[in-house]
Amino acid sequence: MKMKSLIALSASAAALGLAAQAEAQRSKAPRAISQSAAAKAAQQHPQLLEEFGGAETGARGAYVTAIGRRVAAVSRVPGGGSGVFTITTLNSPVMNAFAVPGGYVYITRQLLGLMDDEAELASVLGHEIGHIAARHSERRQSTTTRNTILGALGQILVGAVAGNSGLGQLLQQGIGQGTQALTLGFSREQEFEADQLGISYMTAAGYDPNAAASLLASLGAATTLEARAAGKNDERSVPSWARTHPLSEERVRRALQRAQATGRANSGLRNRDQFLAQVDGVLVDDDPRQGIVEGANFLHPDLRLGFTVPRGFQMQNGTRAVSITGSSGQAQFSTLPFNGNMGAYIGQVFQSIAGQQAGQLQIPQPRTTSVNGIPAAYTTATARTQQGQVDVSVFAYQWDSNTAYHFVMLTPAGQGIGPFAPLVGSVRRLSATEAAAIRPRVLDVVTVRAGDTVQSLASRMAYRDLQLERFLTLNSLQANSQLRPGDKVKLVVYGERRG
Repeated sequence: MKMKSLIALSASAAALGLAAQAEAQRSKAPRAISQSAAAKAAQQHPQLLEEFGGAETGARGAYVTAIGRRVAAVSRVPGGGSGVFTITTLNSPVMNAFAVPGGYVYITRQLLGLMDDEAELASVLGHEIGHIAARHSERRQSTTTRNTILGALGQILVGAVAGNSGLGQLLQQGIGQGTQALTLGFSREQEFEADQLGISYMTAAGYDPNAAASLLASLGAATTLEARAAGKNDERSVPSWARTHPLSEERVRRALQRAQATGRANSGLRNRDQFLAQVDGVLVDDDPRQGIVEGANFLHPDLRLGFTVPRGFQMQNGTRAVSITGSSGQAQFSTLPFNGNMGAYIGQVFQSIAGQQAGQLQIPQPRTTSVNGIPAAYTTATARTQQGQVDVSVFAYQWDSNTAYHFVMLTPAGQGIGPFAPLVGSVRRLSATEAAAIRPRVLDVVTVRAGDTVQSLASRMAYRDLQLERFLTLNSLQANSQLRPGDKVKLVVYGERRG
């Protein structure tokens, strides 16, 4: 189970001149990273790694760290070139990058795979280093919208029922109980300032500043494609980072304007071949070892488990839970220790999510049933909130004598499991053949040969839909782009399962 949370790079309403002035004032004497902030970040680091699937520890991770330190060395943050920044590549299937006070910068393998060259990598790392240099986390607006998985209904329960209890933590576990506050979005002005700082840093490090704009354009195209692939045109289909901090054409224009102002546009390093050599073979999308999302289906080959979300709902695959969101309710799929007693297990689930408030819930005796041959039990309790009542349902499955799984579902009062009836009824065991057929997707860097076209190469993409659109977005190309023999392009192909 691998969760999703996305990069917070945004457009800004601030005027270019004011932002540049603010940048100049801040870049004169950035303050050193405090020992207390560094110690806190180091303490949080293992939890972040757990939430985001671990870190790339081989040559690829070392390469990203080296580029980050090259950019950090010119940031004028004391110690920037001597290891005060910790740069980590995360095993996350979502385009994401964020910075943590204390000098910790994170970038996901999925975002890495979208990039075209080393200069674009430098632009993102510079942006995140800019957040730290400008101390944006300390000035983050208290009104920033929380990036919760369970949405507004969850917020009602967190504020009115759970307080600081385990229920509040569960409702926000999509990006971790302790990590959520670290990955909130910044204000538009802060994002724009980080853009300006990042462009300044990457330019000083010798890179082509135009790469910042090209990366922003690629992110915008990827956002549009992701919404289309989800089969939705409404706002819920747009990743939360894009809703909170839109990747607008205006932002790309300003990045280009800033690049021109440096006097170094088109003259710095891009290092495309070196970069492509490093991302060749990187995992793309979900890691099958943690389960995969295929359309409306969640499939876990190692657990030999699968289920299907109803139409109108979407999934986010997390390290500890799979979260399902829709307009009529929210749910999470997870597991707890199991001693063979289903009634006790359901009580344990309520205790884990409601904490001390569990005693305030009237929890009916669970009913037993069977789902696709799997013994199951379920019940629904009603929770009172300041805005009214909501139903909290638990539906549990006895997988074997030592293992159980469950859904926690939140719906408007009186609906109970209602909207999720197709979901809870879809849980099934995967056959050995089905499990063996689930393979990872990996990035394959190929050299264009005579006769290759955009269309012919796109047909090799390991997707059932939108092959051409995915290929074009991955390579920053247009449908009428002409490829030359010897050019290098990226494909997403099926790889082999890792142990």
